[in-house]
Amino acid sequence: MTWRIVEIASNCKLELKLNYMVVRGEETRRVHVSEIAVLILENTMISMTASLICELTKRKVKIIFCDERRNPYGELTPYYGSHDSVDKLRKQIKWNPEKTCLQWTEIVRNKITKQMNLLLKRGHSESASMLAGYIGEMTVNDTTNREGHAAKVYFNALFGKDFSRDADNVINACLNYGYSILLSAFNREISSNGYSTQLGIFHDNMFNPFNLASDLMEPFRPLVDECVLDMGCDLLGPEEKRKLIDILNKKVSIGHNNNYLINAIKIYTKSFFDSIDADDISKMMFYEDEIHESNGFL
Repeated sequence: MTWRIVEIASNCKLELKLNYMVVRGEETRRVHVSEIAVLILENTMISMTASLICELTKRKVKIIFCDERRNPYGELTPYYGSHDSVDKLRKQIKWNPEKTCLQWTEIVRNKITKQMNLLLKRGHSESASMLAGYIGEMTVNDTTNREGHAAKVYFNALFGKDFSRDADNVINACLNYGYSILLSAFNREISSNGYSTQLGIFHDNMFNPFNLASDLMEPFRPLVDECVLDMGCDLLGPEEKRKLIDILNKKVSIGHNNNYLINAIKIYTKSFFDSIDADDISKMMFYEDEIHESNGFL
């Protein structure tokens, strides 16, 4: 079972030996490839052997590459995530927008509900009440854009009246870093299930190769928001990045069971596809916050 989020920050060489990823730097360390869920390469001076890349890809490990500023810049996605990926792609192309709009409505409703709960937790009862009103006003496919109205109230309550998601500041840098980690985790699960990340149910940007992941991750964004709020975010350094990556190790409840968030993403993503296949919105499973537990890093 894959469960480790491995972050490599120092100059080193990565290679495959006897089903272990061997990290050769100042010290030599090993991790069995069967344990790795996500591999984050923070240093542009890291080198990898082709055999390791191929093996990690076969095992559906999400490999995230960072740029010279150590910010996520790209990721490696396998061509074939499932033995029947061609059949699933055909189905995905034929998804009926009049039906998938129900999934999108539930995703937005759950996202706003998570935002409302965070506001209540942080003592912003008036703003939370406004979000509760938006939830009550939700229409199918959110045609009145309650999501957008909620976002403005929500972010202004958390980060101040002058805060804007379009601004170039440390808070947004931290938020974007955390969101990119979530996006990669969703891309991994979408590909593993044999579907295309490009074809979304709401997001439809021709320049976005991850439209479906952008759809599915929406209810998970408040986890990043809360982490950024707790950090204070005077800067986005190595320690802050590790805390944001560690969100994937947070314990949450889904389907009445406690799971690491990275496994909850897997369960939730599968339930999304099941709900479409069965034309039954009740099959969608959303997480609930429970406890936090850290795994550590290389």
